Amino acid sequence: MSPESLSTAVLDVLEPIAARRRPDEDLGLTPSDIVLDRPRNREHGDWATNIAMRLAKRLGTSPRELADEIAGALGAIDGVAAVEVAGPGFINIRLEAGAAGALAKTIVDAGPAYGSNDSQAGRSINVEFVSANPTGPLHIGHTRWAALGDAIARLLAASGATVAREFYINDAGAQMERFAASIVAAAKGEPTPEGGYVGSYIADLAQRVIAARPVFLDLPDAEQLLVARELGYEYQLAEQKESLAKFNVHFDVWFSERELHAKREDGTSLVDRAVDRLRAQGHVFDRDDAVWVRTTDFGDDKDRVIRRSNGEYTYFAADAAYYLDKGDRGFEHKIYLLGADHHGYVHRLKALAGAAGDDPDKDIEVLIGQLVSVGGARLSKRAGNIIEMDDLREWLGTDALRYSLERYPADSPLALDPELLQKRTNDNPVFYVQYAHARTHNVARNAVDSGVDRSEFAPELLTHETESALLGALQEFPRIVGFAAEVREPHRVARYLEELAGLYHRWYDNCRVIPKGDEPIETVHRTRLWLNDATGQVLRNGLALLGVSAPERM
Repeated sequence: MSPESLSTAVLDVLEPIAARRRPDEDLGLTPSDIVLDRPRNREHGDWATNIAMRLAKRLGTSPRELADEIAGALGAIDGVAAVEVAGPGFINIRLEAGAAGALAKTIVDAGPAYGSNDSQAGRSINVEFVSANPTGPLHIGHTRWAALGDAIARLLAASGATVAREFYINDAGAQMERFAASIVAAAKGEPTPEGGYVGSYIADLAQRVIAARPVFLDLPDAEQLLVARELGYEYQLAEQKESLAKFNVHFDVWFSERELHAKREDGTSLVDRAVDRLRAQGHVFDRDDAVWVRTTDFGDDKDRVIRRSNGEYTYFAADAAYYLDKGDRGFEHKIYLLGADHHGYVHRLKALAGAAGDDPDKDIEVLIGQLVSVGGARLSKRAGNIIEMDDLREWLGTDALRYSLERYPADSPLALDPELLQKRTNDNPVFYVQYAHARTHNVARNAVDSGVDRSEFAPELLTHETESALLGALQEFPRIVGFAAEVREPHRVARYLEELAGLYHRWYDNCRVIPKGDEPIETVHRTRLWLNDATGQVLRNGLALLGVSAPERM
């Protein structure tokens, strides 16, 4: 019996009780309102609910009396072994072994789909993350957001949302001109201009530009800058895409900032149209020959200039056009993942959503990530002043790096221990989880060699305490996935997998899938193979949500 079916059973029992006590009141409850928790002490049962404590006052009775009434009826439900009332009105439920054990076959039959849920169904969500300038290599800060952003998108998709991963390419503005000037200077063997980009990667780009355009240095200065900017941009963006792909991160949309400023057939740009649309909402005003948005109406600390008195648009104008364009593309909800130095953007973007006519509390989220450090990491030899994503990945490995970055909340500063992450011991969390998965495959291979198959399944035989604990954890996986998606916290999946791995290792030490010596193969051995394979499937599904591989041998 799954938690979902048990919640439905509790509701089915509760509804006639409520109808008797309050015949004129419809509680309007659904199975999702019946919250089930795993008791910390397994002696208290498989599941517990506080529904009687939550509803007693509305139904004109005491929590304990209502709990007793629910427990009496629930005990007669097929699959429920016992129901007890504890404390002021907690209902502890113990399932029959067969009802609990049936989950093993359910998981194996569901395969990669197990854990998927519909908690985010019907939502169209745009997740924007990384969004680096195409003027240099991706660094350690981008690496954290690449891991977290991708995992959040995976969780949302697994929970039924329509999700687009989006990378905003900052390819307009002064940084691109400084980038071009830096490449030209490197090509000519001249010092880097003030405020320009340094590092051997600039010299490498300069050589690639010369190779692609042999007459590059013979061009007029203005054309040199144009060629350097466009080719350097092309080469550097391609490198960023390759770095992300090697890190197992792929974007659905690469959105160019230039698109916001490009003139359409009617002579207007998306930025022009954004200003007009915000004005139509009643939040734009003119002052001192400039155009302003009254963002203080929505909690911003000051109103924002969207167009300067000289006619030039501000960065806020591009932010507005981009936000509106996401909505025009069908995304009702927008998630922005920004670095630790972007706290000022939170109120600004939420105010922008309000000015656009959206609900700042529902239609937009701005997640701010904290800094991450890696002991012993060296600055990039190519860039000179950063720790590159590629260097980290090659040093620590994609799996260890992704898992470690996703194992902690985004808003907590993080210091990684490279020595630990390279250990092949249980002290290394990613090794611990991956080893548990590899062990499930080893058990399955040995079972085949010993003649144990899944031709029988008798879930009522899975009665050992380690089997009950393992089945209880497996039942939790869809709920964990749904909740992690709701709160945008992939670390909850990582911590769950570590707990599941521990329960599996304890089960492995106590329950045999393969008989000892000359003992005959029995139904219990075949049934345990189902449980072994179900555990492997959940470990595999969980690691996939984190973008981490699930090796079959280690």
